Amino acid sequence: MTRPLRIAMVGAGFMGAAHSQGWRVAPRFFDLPLSPVMSVLVGRDAGRTAAAAATWGWDDSATDWREVVTRDDIDVVDIVTPGDSHAEIALAALAAGKHVLCEKPLANTVDEARRMSDAAADAAANGIRSMVGFTYRRLPATAFARDLVAAGRLGEIRQVRAEYLQDWLSDAEAPLTWRLQKDRAGSGALGDIGAHAVDLTEYITGRRLTRVAGVLETIVAERPVLAASSGLSGTAGADRGPVTVDDLALFTGRLEGGALASFEASRFRLGRKNALRVEVAGSLGALSFDLESPNELQFHDATLPSAEQGFRRILVTEPEHPYMAAWWPTGHMLGYEHGFSHQAKDFVDAVAAGTDPRPSFADGLHVQEVLDAVARSSEADGSWTGVGAALTSPSPDRAFAAS
Repeated sequence: MTRPLRIAMVGAGFMGAAHSQGWRVAPRFFDLPLSPVMSVLVGRDAGRTAAAAATWGWDDSATDWREVVTRDDIDVVDIVTPGDSHAEIALAALAAGKHVLCEKPLANTVDEARRMSDAAADAAANGIRSMVGFTYRRLPATAFARDLVAAGRLGEIRQVRAEYLQDWLSDAEAPLTWRLQKDRAGSGALGDIGAHAVDLTEYITGRRLTRVAGVLETIVAERPVLAASSGLSGTAGADRGPVTVDDLALFTGRLEGGALASFEASRFRLGRKNALRVEVAGSLGALSFDLESPNELQFHDATLPSAEQGFRRILVTEPEHPYMAAWWPTGHMLGYEHGFSHQAKDFVDAVAAGTDPRPSFADGLHVQEVLDAVARSSEADGSWTGVGAALTSPSPDRAFAAS
């Protein structure tokens, strides 16, 4: 029997269900060095939280996260709340000596993310581990894409196109929820889904963004206010409230090494349900991934004779592919939820080994700095803006053309 790793999860919404699936399934398919125990689920409403705990497989439920994160019988705090509470919960959990897994984006502001990153670095010196939940890194196809780039199969990286497209907000009468309020969500499409496009681009290429230039747009400025104040329940009433985040983000960026990347994040692209797409082109080849076909990777080998060139479909279901040996026979597909099992596996492995998991809170801070730079660029009419320590400065790059 392996030693138990007792988990408290704060948040009982959509991501709570996904993370619960990951914690519950991972030890049943992977040989983990520690045994995750789903000890307590924390939510605001006692009745709904207790019902969710019973449905998802948690031993207990609670409504006071401050009391839970200091309990001696808790080893890990998993944070799946809206972004406005990430920093407070994570800082308290780290101070209490708990390992922390926090959903993306890490925080709502660069200042919050920096405090979280600094606290995580201090805690790591005492053996406390932390990780941010950019789960799409852990799909077999995206991990295999990174392996191909790292092995030099694409040669020198020259260009990247990344986009995350959804259409769930295209109805102008859809209600005003917390994801449309800056004080709760931090930003709109940029932080909610654009953060994934940024992280996945940097993960696959192994290169970070240094400068960006872009524009943010709010397409629907007002929406019906929910009759209930929870933000996720109730019906839309006659009153309308302002949308204070972006609906659409368009930006370009320079990666380390000089490659140019283009990004789009939209929750208004009709017909696109969950289209996270990344295409990387190099001197020797190219690859393309689309989350709406999550078990496939398109690969172009430019070293082949011209008569044989073209994108070919790789079905990423072989036991040699990342994570796949633990699952089904060759050719049998994985789904959205499997990435959360892989996330749980990698986090548990790192805690047991005493190593810092990735993406780290420092990685999460960097993504927050990218988002902040895009927002500042938009306010400056699309001028090139440095990321993080790379301060805004004149450059020969032409400003991103947006109208």
